[in-house]
This record gives sequence, C-alpha cells and structure tokens, in this order.
Amino acid sequence: MTTIPTIDLVDALAAEYAEKSPLEIMALALSQQGDIAISFSGAEDVVLIDLAANLGKPFRVFSLDTGRLHPETYQFIDTVRQHYKIDIEICFPESEAVQQLVTQKGMFSFFNDGHQECCGVRKVAPLRKKLATLDGWITGQRKDQSPGTRNDIPVVQADVGFSGIGKQLIKYNPLANWSSSDVWNYIRLMEIPYNPLHARGFTSIGCEPCTRAVLPNQHEREGRWWWEEATHKECGLHAGNLK
Repeated sequence: MTTIPTIDLVDALAAEYAEKSPLEIMALALSQQGDIAISFSGAEDVVLIDLAANLGKPFRVFSLDTGRLHPETYQFIDTVRQHYKIDIEICFPESEAVQQLVTQKGMFSFFNDGHQECCGVRKVAPLRKKLATLDGWITGQRKDQSPGTRNDIPVVQADVGFSGIGKQLIKYNPLANWSSSDVWNYIRLMEIPYNPLHARGFTSIGCEPCTRAVLPNQHEREGRWWWEEATHKECGLHAGNLK
C-alpha cells in the first residue's frame, strides 16, 4: 500500500490519472494507506461500491441520514447493504442542533431563507464529524452534474474545505469524467440496485422536501432546491466547488 499523498503530490496524481478509468482511480484510492471511505447516497455512489467490490479489496461505505429522506431512499440504502453484503456507516445530525433549528424556524425555513442553514445542520456538520476520522473519501461527483459548480473537478484533489489542522484530507472523484449516460449504462449492464425514485423522473435525489422530479430536457440538478438560482445548488458537502 502507498501512503496518503501529500498536498504537493496531489496535483501530480490528478494529472497522471486524469484520463484513467474509474476502476483505475478507485484502485488508486483503495491502495492509499489510511482510513478511506466511499460516500454513498445516489446512483453514482452505487457504481463506486460496485467498482470497489469488483476490485476485491476491503472498503468502507458511509451515508448521511438527514432525517428527511424519501422512504424509497431508506429502502434503497438497505437494498444496497444486503446486495453487497456490506456494512453502511450511517451518520446522523446532532439532535440538539436539529431541535433548535426547528423550534426557532419551523420545519420549512429553507423556502424563505435558503437551504444552506438546514443543510449545514443536517448534512455538513455530520459529514465534517465523519471526515475528521478519515484520511480520504471517495465521491460520485461528475463534471456535468452542475456546470456552474462542478465543471472543473479533478479526479483527485486536496479537500481544503474539510481538512483539519495539521491533517490533509484527500478526495477521489472516480466518475468525474463520466456522463449521466455512462452511469446508467453501467447500472443497466451490471444490473445493480438503484433508487426506485429514478423511475419516476427524479434524477438528483436529496431530502424529500427539497427534491422533485424534472421534466424532459431539464438539467438533472433542476430538481434540487428548485426555488433557488442554479448557482446556489450545492448543499455544502462539496464546498470546494464554489469559487
């Protein structure tokens, strides 16, 4: 196994692996010494899990439960757990922080003052707590998911948004160069599980109140936080994408 790359080597790795396949990038990530885990929530992430399973190397998976996911998403998480016979480490928000937000602002404050505060409590804080225990994480980000915020993501990067003091966190994006069609071609070819909401027009699936199906020819992220401008459609999990 190789060691966690220093920040000086990350750019070189990103250039070296820029045109390599997702399987090769996944192999690189799983070969790094230290605690590495796959972040799991959607269709891209199941592809990541399938790639890792095919490599035959040990791997970890974690998922964020905001407390407001669709019932289908909870069922999907358990389907994936059983299909791959893996443990999925579920990360929950701090109950006191959620209680304070809901008590002071109600259940749907995000419709009035933006989704960042609610996402900060329910998603970003639990992720930060989880990433503090890791040396690297593997995500399903794709460049074409959001041209305004993800168009320039490399396949390997230093995660400056979540790195702790004296600790460098590495983020791997094996599917950065894939399109949505590539992802779904793989899912169909390999016959792997996917969220049943996709069959009902949901392309990008988050919390139930903040996600809706999209119409034909709408971009996949238009179903997320549809009441806000397109440039704001990040929850904070990938804060480094925002310039």
